Amino acid sequence: MIKLDSPNYQKFMQRLGAIAIAIFLPLAIALSDVPAAYAFDSPELLPEVYSNVIDLGRFLNESEETVLDQKLSQFEQQTGWKLRVLTQVDRTPGRAVKDFWGLNDRSVMLVADARGRNLLNFSVGDAVYPLLSRTFWIELQSRYGNQFYVREQGYDQSILSAIDAITICLAKDGCAVVPGIPQEQWILTLITSIVGGVVFGFAGHPRKDGEIFAWKWALIFTPLWGMLFISFGLGPVLTRTSEWMPIVRNVAGFVGGAVIAYLIPSPKRAVPSPEIP
Repeated sequence: MIKLDSPNYQKFMQRLGAIAIAIFLPLAIALSDVPAAYAFDSPELLPEVYSNVIDLGRFLNESEETVLDQKLSQFEQQTGWKLRVLTQVDRTPGRAVKDFWGLNDRSVMLVADARGRNLLNFSVGDAVYPLLSRTFWIELQSRYGNQFYVREQGYDQSILSAIDAITICLAKDGCAVVPGIPQEQWILTLITSIVGGVVFGFAGHPRKDGEIFAWKWALIFTPLWGMLFISFGLGPVLTRTSEWMPIVRNVAGFVGGAVIAYLIPSPKRAVPSPEIP
């Protein structure tokens, strides 16, 4: 007869409890996930009439939704690329949209969800990645889906701007970066262009008598001012826009910085005065 207060009995019960937890805990977790899986697939939220835009979050007005739906249909007919837009807040049709829209490798689904830190998410088909890399989608999300852009421009402009960028790039068989340059990014390129000009101007200060411009020193400092002006000043602008105005302004900033730095007198070594006998 086993005593209830014996050490052997207590060890036996502890082992039995551990075995019960190991058996029934995974089963309980699996059963608890079943309702969530059904909730994630909610075809009743899909519209009765087929549309390229499902605006459950009410981020678009009726006119914007109609125009966007027509634009996506026309784009699909012309290019074969299937673009779809889903907005949501606390309700989502989940996996049901895949069958509803017939999403495939040539499809891109933009999901605008106000519950996250970033408004925009993308479901991208495998055939899209050779044209638009993962870096493109990360930049697109960070540019148009961040909280500052959404707060200033609104949910609708965030969605429409992202769709415009996608259609432009797919229509011309791919983009390395997101087209267009934001104001704050252009200001940064202008600043780096001016700084590059300042370095160029200081490097060109004459160091010999009769010398007008020290081209030798300017060439020595080429890696520095070239990186600031060409890589960080002109590079982002040339790869993102075909407009001439940002380029002209950056070139003018470089030239202006160089002229100002060149005209600033450089400190010269003090010439020793001749000794008086």
